[in-house]
Amino acid sequence: MSDTRSKSSTTEDEKAHGALVTSRDADVGAELTAGKDIHLDPEEALRLRRKLDWHLLPLMCIMYLITFADKVTLGQSAVLGIIQSNHLSANQFNWLGTIFYLSYLIFVYPQNLALQRWPVGKWMSVNILIWSIALLCHAACKDFGGLFAVRFILGLCEAAVTPGFMIVTSMFYTRNEQVQRTGYWFLMNGVAVIFLGLLAFGCTHIHTPGFAPWQWLVTITGILTFITSIVFWFFFPDSPTSAWFLTPEERIKVVIRIRDNQAGVENKVFKKEQAIEALTDPKTWLFAFFAACSNIWNSLINQRQIILRLFGFPLLQTTLLGCMDGVVEIIAIFLGVTIAARWKDGKAWTAILNYVPSIIGTILVATLPGTNKVGLLFSYWISIWGIVPFVIFLSWVGMSTSGHTKRITVNAVVLIAYSAGNAAGPFIWQAKYKPRNRVPFAIITACSAVSAFTLFVTRQYLAYQNKKRDEEAAARTNKDGKYDDVYITVMEDGKAVEKKVDRAFQDLTDLQNREFRYVL
Repeated sequence: MSDTRSKSSTTEDEKAHGALVTSRDADVGAELTAGKDIHLDPEEALRLRRKLDWHLLPLMCIMYLITFADKVTLGQSAVLGIIQSNHLSANQFNWLGTIFYLSYLIFVYPQNLALQRWPVGKWMSVNILIWSIALLCHAACKDFGGLFAVRFILGLCEAAVTPGFMIVTSMFYTRNEQVQRTGYWFLMNGVAVIFLGLLAFGCTHIHTPGFAPWQWLVTITGILTFITSIVFWFFFPDSPTSAWFLTPEERIKVVIRIRDNQAGVENKVFKKEQAIEALTDPKTWLFAFFAACSNIWNSLINQRQIILRLFGFPLLQTTLLGCMDGVVEIIAIFLGVTIAARWKDGKAWTAILNYVPSIIGTILVATLPGTNKVGLLFSYWISIWGIVPFVIFLSWVGMSTSGHTKRITVNAVVLIAYSAGNAAGPFIWQAKYKPRNRVPFAIITACSAVSAFTLFVTRQYLAYQNKKRDEEAAARTNKDGKYDDVYITVMEDGKAVEKKVDRAFQDLTDLQNREFRYVL
């Protein structure tokens, strides 16, 4: 059968050879690759991956570093005077952590729709620009109401960053590469903790009349964020089909390189049926439950400086010891994603095993004598391993979902659950539980255990789905059954022709595409 057919083909011929779809229905990669039989040798694929890494990862890492640093300025500001300057109660301080994630929860789905409708890189840049202005406005706040408003704006803008990075990572990288790349930009959270700790330490030595150290902290980070948003606008690509650093031939090869993902690149049209499928797919809600439960742990972010002070460390030591949190986070995430990428069908197992040191750490923090400052400190650092499963999970969500509208819908549901967990988390840290905070750490321990069990159930469910598809494939082989060919109309030398579209670029969901296999 020829891959290219004249536009004058008859209706009967179309029925015989397969279906005809429009570029509206197909993935953007369909038109780029239709009718092209290109096979990449390993050396060329490696060269392209290195080129992608060189142009994408530095920008993604810097952006994630800056946004996370901005997000945790609240925790650092707690020991630099923001509570006293704005006359905050303990409950109001907790609300400042919560409102960020409530805003995130409200806007994450609209932001995902915008990421589908508009160029991904440009939309993220606009949000980061607004973010930087809101962060600078922190310095002008004098009370709870002002801080509440600017934290709300930060949550709105943050709702575009993580889902945008999830989309971009799945656009440019193969499934196995996605685990490590997600880990690389996520471990910048640890770098941000170190960077912000050193910056906060420097700010403690600034004595300016009428301008407190915490105001210097938000001003400096706000300026850095503003600069980052401008750089991102001009240099970050929106898609492999339009990336400025790739030649036209390389763009085709990059898209073909991710063909085995069976998830395509993107489609700018919202498809209602895919959204409905996302909401009725059981694995969506397993993912969502894990995202909510596992991120109760994340409430440690805004509490970490306060916790160290309660262990008995003075202000300057607390600021510097906070940098070690970042070192532990970097090591934990790097080891976790490296093992997950190399362990065949071991993504879920790696995530589950990383809960073991975290649970041990939280139990020790709650049970060790209060006089054992060093033991409490090291136990707290061990508990930081609890961040690793969520990093692996983020890439797992993208690798287990196809169909662009379905993917952005699942991303939104997962991140809504993520924000719900983060919004609830701060309220476990009540003044009545200080100084040992045994109840909060007990809750985090229980949530970690439940999260590990949820990952196990999800893996078993996906393994069962893969087994069913393998059985279907064997049945088709025995009956010589084949999928219908699909064609798309493209312009070639000024003439409309129909070219065969690879199944990976038909914008099919993972339920529609029975060749799709779930990553375990």
